[in-house]
Amino acid sequence: MTGFALEVTLHWLATGLYIVATLLLAAGAVFGKDRARRLCRLVYLAGLMPHTAALALRWVESGHGPYILRYEVLSANAYLAVVGLLLLLWRRPAWSALGLFAAPVAIVAIAVGLFSNPQMRELPPTFRSVWLIFHISFAKVSAVSFLLSMASSAVLLLRQRPQPSAWMERAPAGPVLDALVVRFAGFGLIFWTVTIAAGSVWANQSWGRYWGWDAIETWSFVSWLIYGAFLHARLFFRTRPSVTAWMSIGAFSLFVLTALVIPIVLPSIHSAYMQ
Repeated sequence: MTGFALEVTLHWLATGLYIVATLLLAAGAVFGKDRARRLCRLVYLAGLMPHTAALALRWVESGHGPYILRYEVLSANAYLAVVGLLLLLWRRPAWSALGLFAAPVAIVAIAVGLFSNPQMRELPPTFRSVWLIFHISFAKVSAVSFLLSMASSAVLLLRQRPQPSAWMERAPAGPVLDALVVRFAGFGLIFWTVTIAAGSVWANQSWGRYWGWDAIETWSFVSWLIYGAFLHARLFFRTRPSVTAWMSIGAFSLFVLTALVIPIVLPSIHSAYMQ
């Protein structure tokens, strides 16, 4: 088996294990099966093993981290999303309802990546910077935080329905979910701020300017403003939890548009990382 074939096989194995773990997670959240909750964490952990091996194999063969092609970027994002979800479930097993919205996003991301162009590409000279590492690392932490904020928002909206499903009673209480929406979004915004700052330093090092109003730069700034505005509205104007939840979902949608869609549809300096 060639290195690439092994890498793809490991990715599909990880995806299959994540799907099984998510089904167990659903059984634990909907039917209150504590054994399913415990088992789902072990299966997620088992899925991370082949996923780690696939990313490591890719890193060794390509000579750079997973941040240059859609195939690599989506796989790495899915990996960190699963890691973040697993840490959350280990610390707060009762919050498994959040995983019902976060886990499918990770599974879809890795699947889409597997069906995209897997051809290895040499790292452009402008990408050979330690500031790029900071830029990407903080961006991925932001993505996981924003994802968990969105998941908390979705559960909060379901719990506040006039006649919520019975299994929603096992989800965190409304005030807890409201706090999670804000805290995850705030944590992500801090890292998103550092992401933009590190990207500016990298841009100056690579192209001799800190800001060029490139499409990704512009939309990153817009998403930063939107998250800042919704947190400002929640903390200073005390918007209702349901309004905060919808703002979080809207901000996350814009974040996904900025990080994963704009680089594909609009040519820019950043387009190379999602081709």
